Amino acid sequence: MGQHDPRVDAYIAKAAEFARPILARLRELVHRGCPEVSETIKWGMPAFEYKGPFCGMAAFKQHAAFGFWKAAILFADEQADEPGQKTLTWGAPGRAAIPAKITSVDDLPSDAKILALIKRAKKLNDQGVKVPKEKSSKAPLPVPADFQKLLNKNKTAKQNFEKFSPSAKREYLEWITEAKREETRQSRMTTAIVWIAEGKTRNWKYQK
Repeated sequence: MGQHDPRVDAYIAKAAEFARPILARLRELVHRGCPEVSETIKWGMPAFEYKGPFCGMAAFKQHAAFGFWKAAILFADEQADEPGQKTLTWGAPGRAAIPAKITSVDDLPSDAKILALIKRAKKLNDQGVKVPKEKSSKAPLPVPADFQKLLNKNKTAKQNFEKFSPSAKREYLEWITEAKREETRQSRMTTAIVWIAEGKTRNWKYQK
């Protein structure tokens, strides 16, 4: 049997009034389509796991969203959808929403269609299908001289930073260089050195 997480109940209860029935319906359908699914909270939003990452949902100020972790594979075969069906859109890498912005339960496809997608996603996890990693086309960002100076003063932070993936490095460097005020920049660099020395990525607070 699946596992319910009380944090998801709390999330739904705190969501905007329009979003509550949307989230409740999606949650019920996920459990119906994949009875063994378990719930958790990732990046501050409800997530469902079944033999690995499965799907997730979220509520925002004016819309809700729902997506599958392996959307790139799940929707690769457009023939699996009804002719002319254009409600399936891609959001963050590896996820897809149905549709991109859900403002009421009327925006959702039928229960039968959503259940069919859930079961197809379940089959992918049963088969152990992996989402192919996309090669980043972004060139590495140069490390600012003032930040490199701080890294050089902290041996542990410097070693950890050098071991980080290119994307993990970029997250820190963009955070620092996008600061509009010098005080903000200095504060971010100081915080970054502490986190990096502890082996933490920029968004460690939102990771499980």
